[in-house]
Amino acid sequence: MAITQLSAFLENTPGTLSAVVDAITEAGVNIRALSVADTKDFGILRVIVSDIEKTKEALDDHTAIIETPVVVVKMNDQAGSLKTILEVLREAGVNIEYVYAFTAAIHGSAYVVFRVDDVDGAEAILSQKGIKTLSNEDLSDFLN
Repeated sequence: MAITQLSAFLENTPGTLSAVVDAITEAGVNIRALSVADTKDFGILRVIVSDIEKTKEALDDHTAIIETPVVVVKMNDQAGSLKTILEVLREAGVNIEYVYAFTAAIHGSAYVVFRVDDVDGAEAILSQKGIKTLSNEDLSDFLN
C-alpha cells in the first residue's frame, strides 16, 4: 500500500531544478509533493507524481531515477496530529529516515510522507491504531 516516490541526484547549479520541473510539466505530469535536500555540489530531489512512468521517461536525459516506497499518512491539519503519528511509530520502534509534508485542496487535510526502515511494519502499526495510510491510487483520489 506504500506510495512510490521518485528520487534523483541533481547538480547544485542555477537552473537545474527548473529544467527538471519543466521536463515533468511538459510530460503532462502533476507533481503532488516535492522535497529537495542539498549539499554544496548536488541535491536530492524527491517527488511524488501523478504518473511515475511518464516522469521517469521525461527525466531520462537529465538524471538517473530511483523508486522508493514511502508511507503517506492523511491527517487532520491541526496542532498535535503529527505528534500522535510520531508517537505511534516511536513506540513500535520504527526508524524514520526522513519526512516531509504537504497539504491538499481538501479543507482541513494534510499529508505526511515518511521514509522508514520498515514500510510494511509501519503501515501495519499505523492501521492498528486507526491511522490511515495511502496507496498511489488513494493519493490520486484524494488530490484530484
